[in-house]
Amino acid sequence: MDENSEQLLAKIVRTTRVAALGTLRDGAPLVSMVAYVAAQDFSAFYIHVSRLAQHTVDMQKDNRIGLMMAEPDDGRPDPQTLARVFIRGVAEFMVPGEPGYTPVKSLYMGCFPASERLFELADFGLWKITPKGGRYIAGFAKAYNLTAESLKKASGS
Repeated sequence: MDENSEQLLAKIVRTTRVAALGTLRDGAPLVSMVAYVAAQDFSAFYIHVSRLAQHTVDMQKDNRIGLMMAEPDDGRPDPQTLARVFIRGVAEFMVPGEPGYTPVKSLYMGCFPASERLFELADFGLWKITPKGGRYIAGFAKAYNLTAESLKKASGS
């Protein structure tokens, strides 16, 4: 991947606040919107969701997920040229009080200050998504397979 494409990938991951989350519901795809934050080196993505939500129930049954972020639509004639990132990963519930939980909670609340009240609700929890691969479309004729290593390289960490 060329340097400009890596920089655009990092910009999308760091500046986009919402992603499409794909889960499996009764053997069929379910896609929903979630707010997320990324680890500095893109080794993990974190979401804070209600256990009452369908996607959370789905992750408890089958932790394989998809996550997609994209450049904002700027009105260009061909929206198919917008850059987008697809990540395949596994989701893992983060238990409050376990090592690593507090820094992730702080990271999340730093990005989404209004989420503080949600951390007080018993049905909300943090989930860690570990990338296992993916695809990055940086624009016309610029498609790349993603690995944990290529995500880390693009992060600059």
